[in-house]
Amino acid sequence: MFLLLYAAAAVASPEAERLGRELAASGSIEVIMPMIAAKETEEVIADHPELGDKDKALLRQAGQKVASAGRDKLVNAFGHQYALALKVSELKSLVAFNRTAAAKKYRRVMPQVTFAGLASIGKVDFKADLTAAFCAQTGKLCTR
Repeated sequence: MFLLLYAAAAVASPEAERLGRELAASGSIEVIMPMIAAKETEEVIADHPELGDKDKALLRQAGQKVASAGRDKLVNAFGHQYALALKVSELKSLVAFNRTAAAKKYRRVMPQVTFAGLASIGKVDFKADLTAAFCAQTGKLCTR
C-alpha cells in the first residue's frame, strides 16, 4: 500500500516536468558538465600517448557525444526532481530568472569564480579535516 501511495505522489504535471527540465538545463549542469567532460577527455588523452592527432580529435568528438548524452540524462533526472519538489509557480519564477541577463552572466563567470575560489583556499580535504576535528574532540580516529 505504501508503495502505491509513493508512486502516486511521484507524479508531476506535464507543465511541471517541462519547467523542471528547463530549470535543470539552464542551471549548473549547463556550466559544469562541459567542464568535467573536457577535463576528463583530456585526462584520457594524456593517459594514452600512443594516440596520434587524428585519434585525439576522434576521442574529443566522442567525448562531446558522451557528454551530451550524460547531460540529457541529468537534465531529465534533475528536471523530474524539480517538478516533484517545487510548485509550478515556483518553477515559472526560477525559469524566468534563469532567462535573465544576470543569470546568464552568472553562469558565464561561474567556472572562473569556482577555479579562482578553490585556488585561493588551497587544498581541501573534508575527510581529513573531519577526522582531525573528531580526534581533537574525542581522542578517537586519530592517525598516528
